[in-house]
Amino acid sequence: QVQLVESGGGLVQAGGSLRLSCAASGRTFSKSVMGWFRQAPGKEREFVAAIRRSTWYADSVKGRFTISRDNAKNTVDLQMNSLKPEDTAVYYCAADSNGDTITTSSLYDYWGQGTQVTVSS
Repeated sequence: QVQLVESGGGLVQAGGSLRLSCAASGRTFSKSVMGWFRQAPGKEREFVAAIRRSTWYADSVKGRFTISRDNAKNTVDLQMNSLKPEDTAVYYCAADSNGDTITTSSLYDYWGQGTQVTVSS
């Protein structure tokens, strides 16, 4: 059974940092695109960052967030610095095993359950 499990969410003040982790089990994702998405209340799920051999970021997080992966541990992390209240959302880890996409959430075939990030002003 394939599982993606996120951890590291929480409450932080604006300007602070959090590190999200995603642990995959059930198969290896070393050749997959791994992504982070987020969904704020009343809004659609949006792309945040992705990694394969290269990295990609949404304009809204570029320069503040860093995605990384450890293929030996089958994990992908999202370091979030200089957090803003508008970063408040549920953050989801996802895997695209076919490598078909970077930003299109519907083409990712595995998803975690999400972890809440709340940034207070």
